[in-house]
Amino acid sequence: MHSEKLLDHFQNPRNAGELDGASVRVDVENPACGDRLRLTARIEAGVVAEVRFQVRGCTASIAAGSVLTEWLMGRRAAEAAALRTAEIEDALGGLIPESKHAAVLCVDAARELARRA
Repeated sequence: MHSEKLLDHFQNPRNAGELDGASVRVDVENPACGDRLRLTARIEAGVVAEVRFQVRGCTASIAAGSVLTEWLMGRRAAEAAALRTAEIEDALGGLIPESKHAAVLCVDAARELARRA
């Protein structure tokens, strides 16, 4: 059902938790399924220097949050506005149709991060 990459990020999430001293905090929710994603990040000179995530939701959303933090790290905050769901899906080894909302949740969070940075 889920790819090995997705299961690895679910079982061993990268950058999980909340970042103390974050300069940006973003909370997004998927109203259809109720999944919630929080990003806390430290932005230095327009670059994501450090980022953490917390998800309340399904396996795919937790794994996608992990992938999102890896994607964001070291990028200019403005680049986050250009993130596409396909990039999250590819990094997870694909998503089944019922789990595609996880990539949308990440894109929503990345765009909000870019807006607030």
